[in-house]
Amino acid sequence: MTTPREAGFAMPAEWGPHAGCWMIWPERADNWRLGAKPAQAAFAAVASAIARYEPVTMMVSAGQFENARALLPDAVRVVEVSTNDSWARDVGCTFLLGPDGALGGVDWPFNAWGGLKNGLYFPWDLDDQVAAKMLGIERARRFRAPLVVEGGAIHVDGEGTVLVAEQCVLNNNRNEGVTRQEMECVLKDYLGVSHVVWVGQGVPGDETDGHIDNLACFVKPGVVLLSWCDDPADPHYAVSRNAEARLLGARDAKGRALVVERMPMPTPMFYTAEEAAGVDATASGMNRRAGERMAASYVNFYIANGAIIAPCFGQEGFGVATDAAAREVLARLFPERDIVMVPAREILLGGGNIHCITQQQAGG
Repeated sequence: MTTPREAGFAMPAEWGPHAGCWMIWPERADNWRLGAKPAQAAFAAVASAIARYEPVTMMVSAGQFENARALLPDAVRVVEVSTNDSWARDVGCTFLLGPDGALGGVDWPFNAWGGLKNGLYFPWDLDDQVAAKMLGIERARRFRAPLVVEGGAIHVDGEGTVLVAEQCVLNNNRNEGVTRQEMECVLKDYLGVSHVVWVGQGVPGDETDGHIDNLACFVKPGVVLLSWCDDPADPHYAVSRNAEARLLGARDAKGRALVVERMPMPTPMFYTAEEAAGVDATASGMNRRAGERMAASYVNFYIANGAIIAPCFGQEGFGVATDAAAREVLARLFPERDIVMVPAREILLGGGNIHCITQQQAGG
């Protein structure tokens, strides 16, 4: 089998030009509360914000097609695609660009963040078909990868470097027995990169086993934005310092020392009893619990053409100060882009955030 690298394909940086953005409509009642109605409103708000800057495609089940079409702006393309849940970053393809701008994509095997070893739901067969369907719709070249890697587990700088967390991509519940060397070979072959930068743990409590897109991301070549905690009593205090030390000790594919920018953590957030009770209890679902802390992070934003679509959490005085601090950081790091913050607690209640529910399609 030809790999993307052999065929001249590579994953561009997220800040490069986009042909559009892909999302999946939420409806799973054992993950999204109140029959997913609040989540649908939040997804629609994100899609509407992105659609001001680039085309958006929403993948929707047959049963929800009319409802989604009615709730989304006309500018959003709605296509019928069956899924198990709504995490386009992880189940969707990783779009690549090849010779003469040819569009391709990686179809990563998907096992619901752990398969039968602490995976989040069963079955996941429909989700594992999404990447191939996306590539088919776009008539793009498909490269099926040999290892499980979710889109939220990788972040590239567009110049040969990928950022990953050991906790996630080396977890035995993804690819049992995989070595660091084997994983690096697959990442290089399928993303078209030449260098891997490793951190250790992801954000504490992240049910994806430490996705990098919740902890850190490249904001330009040589510069990484890291979710940061100054409270020694918070478990993220040690995680953020360990990650910073590793990043500062690393070099990228061009041999540059990395610059680390700090993004403050949101005010700690927990499931309320009302929120947890609104999720259907099933044997194969997430079964949310009141008092459980959510893995909230402002790093989980989407870079659109001309804008940053970022989460905010402030309500009734709660979290407003950290929302403002996050906006200031983003405005400083992306001065040429609009900073659009969208209320995202309802997305966080499902286990992720704005970057998790979006997948950019590279191209002009």
